[in-house]
Amino acid sequence: MPKSQVRKKKVYTPPTDVRPAAAADSKKPSPIWLPISAVTLIVVGIAWLVVYYLSSQEYPVAAWSYWNLAVGFGCMVASLGILSRWR
Repeated sequence: MPKSQVRKKKVYTPPTDVRPAAAADSKKPSPIWLPISAVTLIVVGIAWLVVYYLSSQEYPVAAWSYWNLAVGFGCMVASLGILSRWR
């Protein structure tokens, strides 16, 4: 029985003229306002909810009733959206 030939695999090298545009943007650092605003939104959201519960639903805005929960949690969700852009 004849011996089979050993196949040599070629190493893949991507073409140099085609590069994704996102690779150039990913090396820039985040602006300083990004983590500051995200932490601020988290603190504001938590403070809003704490004040709402400790005041027996009278403050921050009594007319909004349960929409105060949406404001507090909305601030925290917005901060998560901002933090997803942090590098």
